[in-house]
Amino acid sequence: MNKAVFLDRDGVINLERGFTYRIEDFEILPGLTDALWEFRKRGYLLIVVSNQSGIAKGLYKQSDVEILHEYLNRYLKKTDLSFDEIYYCVHHPDVSRCICRKPDSLFIEKALARFNIDPALSWFIGDKERDTEAAHKAGVRGILIKANTPLTEIMDRIQ
Repeated sequence: MNKAVFLDRDGVINLERGFTYRIEDFEILPGLTDALWEFRKRGYLLIVVSNQSGIAKGLYKQSDVEILHEYLNRYLKKTDLSFDEIYYCVHHPDVSRCICRKPDSLFIEKALARFNIDPALSWFIGDKERDTEAAHKAGVRGILIKANTPLTEIMDRIQ
């Protein structure tokens, strides 16, 4: 079986500044590639699970999120890195109901099945309680960090 590090996006990968959907507002946090390389060296798959409720609220479009993710992938590709998958929920409870929005765990469970991941060997790093709640629902260990904390500062917590 495989193991994975699941990552929230805003506040973990990029600077949390509210609804981030434009490239000019998308600031990758310091140390991201160093941390991702270390996770890869330790044998982890890298999977993003993000709530993007601004889509349901009509603040931006799904295509805006796709453009940002393409930008992120190009940035990582420069250092021969990539995410194994990026899942994002387009819903918000005020507009539409779903089971993919964290704190629900559908996307984590989907990745566990798709990539044959052992949840007991895996981690979810997030900056909100709903991230760690989703992780626990799926049997994955959660790490709650303060938003915009470089991942290099918590590497010792993941073995």
